Amino acid sequence: MSAAVQSQVSLKPFNSFGIEVKARYFAQARSDDDVRGLLAYAGEHELPVMVIGGGSNLLLTQDIPALVVRMDSSGIRLLSDDAGRVVVEAEAGEPWHPFVQWTLAHGLVGLENLSLIPGTVGAAPMQNIGAYGVEIKDVFAGLTALDRQTGELRDFSLEECDFAYRDSYFKRNPGRWVILRVRFALGRNAPLHLDYGPVRQRLSEHGIEQPSAQQVSDAICSIRREKLPDPAQLGNAGSFFKNPVISAELAARIRLDQPSLVGYPQADGQVKLAAGWLIETAGWKGYRDGDAGVHQLQALVLVNHGQASGSQLHELARKIQADIFKRFGVELEMEPNLY
Repeated sequence: MSAAVQSQVSLKPFNSFGIEVKARYFAQARSDDDVRGLLAYAGEHELPVMVIGGGSNLLLTQDIPALVVRMDSSGIRLLSDDAGRVVVEAEAGEPWHPFVQWTLAHGLVGLENLSLIPGTVGAAPMQNIGAYGVEIKDVFAGLTALDRQTGELRDFSLEECDFAYRDSYFKRNPGRWVILRVRFALGRNAPLHLDYGPVRQRLSEHGIEQPSAQQVSDAICSIRREKLPDPAQLGNAGSFFKNPVISAELAARIRLDQPSLVGYPQADGQVKLAAGWLIETAGWKGYRDGDAGVHQLQALVLVNHGQASGSQLHELARKIQADIFKRFGVELEMEPNLY
C-alpha cells in the first residue's frame, strides 16, 4: 500500500460546500491495492471507514471519527468498439466532467447531457446522476466494486445495480461496497436527447439546428453556469432536494390554489413536481440566515456564503422541508448524504 494515512485532516478542500470539519484519519486511494490496504489498516485499528469521491454530494455537520478514504484513482480505457457501440471504462477517482469531455473528444455520444455535473466517476452510479433527460442507467454497461465484508471483487450488471430516481443498490447499502471502476456503453452515431426545451432554445439562439454531441454539451454547460453557482466561488452541492413524486390527486389539489404548478405525469400515474418551483413559490429563493442561504437564482440550491457550518445548512434545509409540507403537503427529500 502506497497510501499515507494522516491524522486530524481538514476536509474543507474535499467537500464542495467548503465546510470546515476534520477527519480523525485521512488517506487517498490511487489503486485497488491502496483500497485493500486502507481497509485492512482500518480493521487492524478498529476504525470505521468513510469513502468519498469529489465531495460534491456531502453535507458534513461534525468532525468525522473515522478513516476517510478519498478515491483518487485515474485511468480511462476503451474496452470494445463494435458496430458503433463503444464500451468505455473509467476509474472511480476520475473527475466526472473531464471524463465526459474525454468521451466527446473521442467522438462518443451518450454523456453530453450529463456535462458539468460535479463529482467523480465512482460516485455517479451511487445516486444514478441525471440531467436534461438522461440518467446513468441509460448509458450504463457495468461496474466493478470491492466487497468490504469479504474483500472480493464483483462485477455488477445494470439489473443488479437496481437504479431508481437518484438512487441505487449501492446507496441503499452504504458501507458495503467500494466502487472501483465504471463502464459505459456509448455510440458513435447515437441519437441525441434534445427533449429538454431550454437546450433546444439555446442551440437555436446560436443558429444550430443539427447539433453535434459537443454542441449539446456546450449548450448544457452554458445553461448550468447561468443557473448554478460554481462551488469554487460559492460553496454548494448542486440540487439539494429531489423532485418529489406525489399522487395525481394531491397534485390536482395543489393546482387548484397554484395553477402554475410545475409537474410531470409519470408512467405509474403519479406526478413528479419541480422542487425548485415549490421552494421559490414558498418565498425561499435568495433567503439568507448568516452564511447559510438559498441561491438567489436557483431555489433548489443551498449555499455557504463563507463560514456556514453543516449544522446551520441542515437546519435551513429542515425549515424549508417543514414549510413546503405545511403549504403543499409535500415532503422534500435531501439529495446530499448527511454526516
